[in-house]
Amino acid sequence: MFEGITTGLRSALSSLSRGGKLTEANVRDGLALVKKALLEADVNYDVATTFIKRVTAEALGEKVLKSLRPDQQFIGIVHQELINLMGPTDHSLHLRRDGVNKIMMCGLQGSGKTTTCGKLARMVKEAGFTPMLVAADLQRPAAIEQLKIIGQQLGVAVYSEDPAKSTPLLVCQNALKAAQKAGDIRVLILDTAGRLHVDAELMKELELIDRRLQPDQILLVCDAMTGQDAVNSAKAFNDALELDGVVLTKLDGDSRGGAALSV
Repeated sequence: MFEGITTGLRSALSSLSRGGKLTEANVRDGLALVKKALLEADVNYDVATTFIKRVTAEALGEKVLKSLRPDQQFIGIVHQELINLMGPTDHSLHLRRDGVNKIMMCGLQGSGKTTTCGKLARMVKEAGFTPMLVAADLQRPAAIEQLKIIGQQLGVAVYSEDPAKSTPLLVCQNALKAAQKAGDIRVLILDTAGRLHVDAELMKELELIDRRLQPDQILLVCDAMTGQDAVNSAKAFNDALELDGVVLTKLDGDSRGGAALSV
């Protein structure tokens, strides 16, 4: 996935990896190449600019310029800032063994949200928890049927209602009651509706579910191939819902890696 950005950064840093004295001028030249490599990998412009500012502040410090191997120090700073850009390294879900953990999945239509719900249910099941999938997407044709097929393949219960007689909020509320009544359900995975673009109706629907059910975690499912659009949609969802994490799908379709870094 990161093949494109790796090649670009390696080329940008090669001129600074031959030893010798670093100066403010060649550091800035090197950073200009690093920024170009990030932008060519489809990293969001604001993200790339902020990244370069942080690296510049560190790289132009007296400790780096006067060190024995300033080039290695500089490369180390770029490497550490890339790690920082990707955020915390704790990828666990922190599920409780008592009560019902509520995980709300959201994302644009076509991002792979329903399939990801199934993958998450399988992971949860393998971890020793009993999950239930909730078909709360009443907009997309066959979304409920798709989730039922996935649940059947995994041996996981799927809660659904007639879309003509219910609402997404009611489906989620009734699913929670059913899970609590069952007694052994520990993880409720809410497959909410998506749209082809972010709109007010979608956000209002998701905000209502968020307020009423108060999910323990809200995860955004994002298509890695959408590049800059992934950044814009992630920001819109986070502004409305305050996301706990992001699941990037279709990573094999994008070698640039910009969407991952930007989101």
